[in-house]
Amino acid sequence: MFKIFIRRPVLSIVVSLVIAFIGILSLSNLPITQFPSISPPKVNVIANYPGANNELLVKSVIIPLEQALNGIPGMKYIESNAGNDGEAELNVVFKLGTDPNVDAVNVQNRVSSATNKLPAEVIREGVKISREEPNILMYINLYSDDPKVDQSFLYNYFDINISPELLRVDGVGDLDILGTRNYAMRVWLHPDKMIAYGLSTDDVSDALEDQNIEVSPGKLGESGGQRPQVKEYVLKYPGRYTTEDEYKNIIIKSNKDGNIVRLKDIADVHLGSEVYDIYSTFNGRPSAAVTLKQAYGSNARNVITKVKDAMAHLQKDMPKGMHYEISYDVSRFLDASIEKVIHTLFEAFILVAIVVFIFLGDWRASIIPIMAVPISLLGSFIAMMLFNITLNMISLFALVMAIGIVVDDAIVVIEAVNVEISRNKLSPVEATEKAMKEISGAIIAISLVMASVFIPVAFMGGPEGMFYRQFSITMASSILFSGFVALTLTPALCALILTKEQENNVKLGFIGRALQRFNAKFDSGSRKYERLIQHTVKKKSLTIILILVFCGLAYWINMGLPSGFIPQEDQGMIYAVIETPPGATIERTNAVAQQLLKIAEKEEDVESVSSLAGFEILSEGTSANSGSCLINLKDWKHRKRTAKEIISDLEQKCENITQANIDFFEPPSIPGYGAASGFELRLLDKTGKNDYHEMERVSKAFVKDLNKRPEIGNAFTFYSASFPQYMLHVDDEKALQKGVKPGKALNNLSILVGSDYQTGFILFGKPYKVIVQAAPQYRDFPNHLLSLYSKNEDGQMVPYSDFMSLSKTYGMSEITRHNLYNSSEVTGAQAPGYSSGQALQAIQEVALRSLPKGYDYDWAGISKDEAEQGNTAIVIFVVCLVFVYLILAAQYENFLLPLPVIIFLPVGIFGAFLFLKACGLENNIYAQIALVMLIGLLGKNAVLMVEYAVQRKNAGERISQAAISAAIARFRPILMTSIAFIAGLIPLVFASGAGAIGNRTIGTAAVGGMVIGTLGGLLLIPGLYYIFAGMTDKLVHYQKDKPLSEEKDKRYKKKQLNESTHEDKE
Repeated sequence: MFKIFIRRPVLSIVVSLVIAFIGILSLSNLPITQFPSISPPKVNVIANYPGANNELLVKSVIIPLEQALNGIPGMKYIESNAGNDGEAELNVVFKLGTDPNVDAVNVQNRVSSATNKLPAEVIREGVKISREEPNILMYINLYSDDPKVDQSFLYNYFDINISPELLRVDGVGDLDILGTRNYAMRVWLHPDKMIAYGLSTDDVSDALEDQNIEVSPGKLGESGGQRPQVKEYVLKYPGRYTTEDEYKNIIIKSNKDGNIVRLKDIADVHLGSEVYDIYSTFNGRPSAAVTLKQAYGSNARNVITKVKDAMAHLQKDMPKGMHYEISYDVSRFLDASIEKVIHTLFEAFILVAIVVFIFLGDWRASIIPIMAVPISLLGSFIAMMLFNITLNMISLFALVMAIGIVVDDAIVVIEAVNVEISRNKLSPVEATEKAMKEISGAIIAISLVMASVFIPVAFMGGPEGMFYRQFSITMASSILFSGFVALTLTPALCALILTKEQENNVKLGFIGRALQRFNAKFDSGSRKYERLIQHTVKKKSLTIILILVFCGLAYWINMGLPSGFIPQEDQGMIYAVIETPPGATIERTNAVAQQLLKIAEKEEDVESVSSLAGFEILSEGTSANSGSCLINLKDWKHRKRTAKEIISDLEQKCENITQANIDFFEPPSIPGYGAASGFELRLLDKTGKNDYHEMERVSKAFVKDLNKRPEIGNAFTFYSASFPQYMLHVDDEKALQKGVKPGKALNNLSILVGSDYQTGFILFGKPYKVIVQAAPQYRDFPNHLLSLYSKNEDGQMVPYSDFMSLSKTYGMSEITRHNLYNSSEVTGAQAPGYSSGQALQAIQEVALRSLPKGYDYDWAGISKDEAEQGNTAIVIFVVCLVFVYLILAAQYENFLLPLPVIIFLPVGIFGAFLFLKACGLENNIYAQIALVMLIGLLGKNAVLMVEYAVQRKNAGERISQAAISAAIARFRPILMTSIAFIAGLIPLVFASGAGAIGNRTIGTAAVGGMVIGTLGGLLLIPGLYYIFAGMTDKLVHYQKDKPLSEEKDKRYKKKQLNESTHEDKE
């Protein structure tokens, strides 16, 4: 079948070129991401209720919406939070693999069914539903050198001129300018002047609604079909007011005497901001802070490039002195880490080429495997394209690993051809044909065994499943392409390039002599190995004891290895979260943020710092007493310290900031799993009492207990029910006696103190609000509240102090709920030297011991997946082993012979664990990927030996002799392929810079497993083959002595026949 490729080398070269060409086309279309997209789909619901506090939001908005959304198909969990700023937010998190578009439609339908239960003010503001990729893609600061430019101008400049352009960039899902500094016409009422004129807020609202309107008057002279018209005129009306003067002149009250009260007589009017909520600074200057999130399924790197191009284009039109800075973007870490892996690819390629050259000792022979590698790798890009796999850290690791494996197939072919040329003195073409007849079966078997290890892994669910799938499909496809190349291109090249052995009188150069010396050493090594095997092969007890020892050691080291999910990498970014005492104003928080900013700017490895007062980046929540700093570090090449070292330095320097709690942490290792690295859980109050103060006591005690554990680096919660608040008490009886309706009086108070959105207007092509509220000096203190007035039915002004009183109380700044229970968010990170798995274990133990009755906890974010992951790794191994076993059993037509291949694998696993332990790394998803690959590689080495031993035995050798022959014949190819593979991984083991921990983990585990697995295998596989082949033989003898039932049946029938003929004769 494969003769055609040897006889027609041009055909096989063309086939390979076609594969390479399609591969290059696929590569250019593959999206580049940091990790496969494994964060679960999320749908966001936001409702605004101006002036409402958090308890009112929970009762009137969140509970009706939660009841409607609970149990929506595919839901994983639901979270909600309500702040005192009148905004309620619900997040519905779905299982991985559900269609985000369908999820969003389902949420939309459920919300629509609950709209009629919401307050009118909420319906007027509108309920916003958005589907988002939860990870922040970029963080942009717009700032100006001009000291007169304030945050409000920057915010609106971005909103009007830049945001529409960026939102049109393909792949930008969500653009958020932090804060709500949109322009708004602010009407600041003076209650004392209103009393003098006998006016209430209702009068102001009515006047605004009456006079600030849009009208459609129609046309004059429009044809009615009755009689012909001469001319037609369109009627227009100026519409809503847009300037301060127009609003100031709105008439509130007029009488017959011509006395007029205008809005400017009772209020100050100016164009200001909608809310004064977040202070944002960049390197000490006011700034507009903007976060961009990517659209679902878009390519992060492309989106970032397009946004950068758009910003560079927009820079030309910016006012003098205005600049922008991209403080953070995912592609920095992505590019740096992917660049590292691509470097590694080339280094691995060169190292493998050197090893091949040393072993083959002939540059012609070395060219062939090196030409096979690119074709197989390019082939795997075609498979990646077909299976929707992105170019990410995981699939690139698969390609680095594949280099070592791909070379193997080519080496096997060249070795076989070389043997034929030297032994039988054949021409290269004849030698290739003869060799291919013998080994094409083995190549197909090896390719199938190797691919079969990776294929079952691709069907796993959950986030780990996504990781394994990316790896396994890339791996399996490159192995199958490599098998194809070994059967087509490699033999064709052998027939073309290899020559008959050169005459011996050719002078040897320096390299030639070095190679001769190497070969002589290697041969003497082979002879020593042969003597060793002759001693050990028949010692069954020794073989079995060694295998058991390795199993025991592997288990023992694994017990002491820290386990984790995905290691925390240095991403070149640090977040700081600031918490000032409850009740602190945003100005106080901003002062602390500025102090921190100055400390961070002085660090030598810091590039830029931006601070936000009033915004907390962990939960993306807003409250006056919380703030954040984003500290952007210099490039990995240009700094000496890691992010962790810089954090510990900053922690020391911030100890003298006593007026606030400051916590530092790094972004999450996987974009989309919350904002921070480490663990995340929710304490749930299932008592049904909704006692916030008791919940505060329980969660503070729980966090205190957690921080005592050595596994926990720092755990913290922002849960606090000690924010100063006042409760209003209205005496209905007194109010009605005075002619005041309580509902109307409270609505009036809500407008004066809480503000009200009356009408809107269009300016700069954007819609803005008109907001009515009492001027700040009339609502600073509780006694101001009681001196305000309400209008009764007779038009008289009645002071609130006549029918209302205030009492002091304490409550929440933000209420968070999880799966319909009140909850407290607890976040933190494991201590250095411990893994995330150990931290989760510690938290479970503390929760069991210290949580009172009626309180429970639930994981959130990445911790939820890690806790649910459980023993996935073990399941994967078992599946892989069973698969390999079944394929080999089918190939050998025997259930015992594959056992040597399977039983010796713990030796390699022991090696992987030993190296991980020695290098202080953890057993995480990278290590497990390396282990799955070891099964394939070590299995392949074992297959090579067992396959040859079976052939020798069938040719008539004794079992022990067949085992020894196989060991010696395969000694060189096995060592050569293993050393080539290990050489390819060396760059990974010594990785540094971006993504170093992942590189080191996968490299170390694979090298450890290969080194110890190969050496152990050379010693143990012949012995194992001897044991199991002997058992197979005994079974065959046993069957000869006691034939199978069919044979018995035949004999029985024959016997009966004989007896009956015998009787007939008589």
